[in-house]
Amino acid sequence: MKEALSKILRPTKKWYDFFILGAILSFIMIFVGQLLLMRHTIGEALVDLFMKITGSEGSAQFMYMYFTFLGIWIMFTLFCLPKRNHKILGSLKRGTFGNAMAGLAVGFGSNALCVLLAALHKDIFLSFNRFSPLPFFAFLFVVMIQSGAEEITDRSYLYQKLRRRYKSPVVAIAVNSLVFASLHLANPGVTFLSVLNIFLFGVTASLFIYEYDGLWGAILMHTGWNFSQSIFFGLPNSGIVSEYSLFRLEAASARDSFFYSVAFGIEGTLFCLIVELTIIAVLILIHKGKGEANDIWAEDCARLEAIETE
Repeated sequence: MKEALSKILRPTKKWYDFFILGAILSFIMIFVGQLLLMRHTIGEALVDLFMKITGSEGSAQFMYMYFTFLGIWIMFTLFCLPKRNHKILGSLKRGTFGNAMAGLAVGFGSNALCVLLAALHKDIFLSFNRFSPLPFFAFLFVVMIQSGAEEITDRSYLYQKLRRRYKSPVVAIAVNSLVFASLHLANPGVTFLSVLNIFLFGVTASLFIYEYDGLWGAILMHTGWNFSQSIFFGLPNSGIVSEYSLFRLEAASARDSFFYSVAFGIEGTLFCLIVELTIIAVLILIHKGKGEANDIWAEDCARLEAIETE
């Protein structure tokens, strides 16, 4: 048994990095984090502020919903205060500007491709709605807060805990992506296909960590996807529709097809599945044979292995 475990577990073998416990801690970080900014008086003050920015109660509430994810950033910091997790917190300082911009391009570009083909296939009809600089860029900021919160929870905290315990990076990639997908199970119009696509999105984001050590690449890819879908094109984002958007979907004319899902948007389609699989394949092929960009636990593991062999 000990020999079998040695093939699976790294020398750290920390009990608190067991995948089930790690997943539970991630859920706690997310749900408690959002509650931090949902207190009645704080919520009212923030909605009033966002009302001044957007001029609409519906848009203000939508902006507030995204802003509450700031509490997850606070929880992430608190969870990383113990010395054993300082390296996880350090992931916010790693990565290159080029990596971050590549992530933004992948997120926005892949979403735009899905929307373009749905429009060309006449499954959706978009019309220009309005452009107001202040709410447009304010939404970009809060979408980055929301997208980043999910990334630091799954692709930093949970991913790195699993890399510390398990030898294969596949465990870290698969488990954090499953947790990420499960967070969307209660979204309006959710289907098996949409959950699968969200899981694959998690795998794509994880590859930015594994191949490029680029948490900000993953954060901006997520931001580019969510912002382009919800605020730029005015489509459902994981089943949720924003009142403010640059373009507006003529919802009554939308239809289900290979390119569009009326219930869940483009994330619930077979074409989105193909796009996700293609991006994953391209990332793997580009990085083929190069190995992990930065195993932050390698030095600790080597030291413990040396102690065990003495």
